[in-house]
Amino acid sequence: MTKNPLVIGGGLVGLGSAWQLLRSGRVTRLTLLEKEARVGAHQSTHNSGVLHAGLYYKPGSLKARMAVEGIREMTSYCREKNIPHEICGKVVVAVDEGEVPRLRELESRGQANGLQDLRWLGGDELRAIEPHAAGVAALHVPEEGIVDYAAVCDALRGDITAMGGQIVTGAAVRRLRETPHGWIAQTPAGEFEGDFIINCAGLQCDRVCRLAGGNPTDRIVPFRGEYYKLRPESAHLVTNLIYPVPDPKFPFLGVHFTRLIGGGIEAGPNAVLALAREAYRKTQWNVRDMADALSFTGLWKFLARHPRMAWEEGARSLSRKLFCRSLQRLVPELREEELSPGGAGVRAQAISPEGELVQDFRLVSGRRALHVLNAPSPAATASLAIGRHIAAQIFG
Repeated sequence: MTKNPLVIGGGLVGLGSAWQLLRSGRVTRLTLLEKEARVGAHQSTHNSGVLHAGLYYKPGSLKARMAVEGIREMTSYCREKNIPHEICGKVVVAVDEGEVPRLRELESRGQANGLQDLRWLGGDELRAIEPHAAGVAALHVPEEGIVDYAAVCDALRGDITAMGGQIVTGAAVRRLRETPHGWIAQTPAGEFEGDFIINCAGLQCDRVCRLAGGNPTDRIVPFRGEYYKLRPESAHLVTNLIYPVPDPKFPFLGVHFTRLIGGGIEAGPNAVLALAREAYRKTQWNVRDMADALSFTGLWKFLARHPRMAWEEGARSLSRKLFCRSLQRLVPELREEELSPGGAGVRAQAISPEGELVQDFRLVSGRRALHVLNAPSPAATASLAIGRHIAAQIFG
């Protein structure tokens, strides 16, 4: 049993894990190592800012359970800390009759996962909630919401240090050396010792796993998600959250509209292969990351299986017109000139050697270590629940 864990990665999953471990009262010392100058610098704050209630995920999966538990735990934490958030609800829209069976399947999944008060909407009922949305049917998900995840990261950081945890930034783990009593992590900020590793390194998690002697078969492949913002004069086109019916072959939800907690409407993201694991701009690239991806047979098998998807996402990344066309399926009144460039995020998506996207969260045990090797969306929403699950895995 660990008394002095090293948490590697200061995103929401790492912060949530550290918070839950300290709250348990069963650790005497905890050190969290974050390679950036601040916590939550990557996936945790480069996302849509949505609180996901667990609609999409296979019943019985870790994602489904963690999302349903996580949104309730996250909203409770936000209320306690006065963090800006709002349970505003969303609609998932079937734009034609061909999408209705998939929407019905989503409704069944949501019910199986324990979502409350799901409501099937006809076209007129949809427009009563979202007057400018177009569709033959929709599913209203009242439990979903929006939040300021940067504020969540800051609050967790404060709680962790208040409970005696140490957070070290600028501490990228370059080497892990096993000792008779645990591990020593070598970083630019110094060496840090612990008796157990909790690897929450997100975009770098498979590499950290290898540093600890693991041999993960899956590989993290970065997918950049790009956003546009609606110009202020067009914000009236969206009331809260408008989502399409997702393609069941992919974990991506499709471009959608999100009202931001700080104001304004965001549209996106797409899902285009990035040339670096932390490439927030199209022009960013990294030789090591590119070599890592291109040498992985799983990526080539994925591209061979889904060439059209890869081509369409790449084209949409380069063309505001094509991006707008996808959005117009949901809100036909939207015009290309009403979109201004927004931000971007990079999703750490694990792909198997067979070219399959890993659909569920994946936690793998190692020698005196627990590795979180796939935790994309809804990990931000579920982070406190994931942390509690990790603590239970460690302490039994």
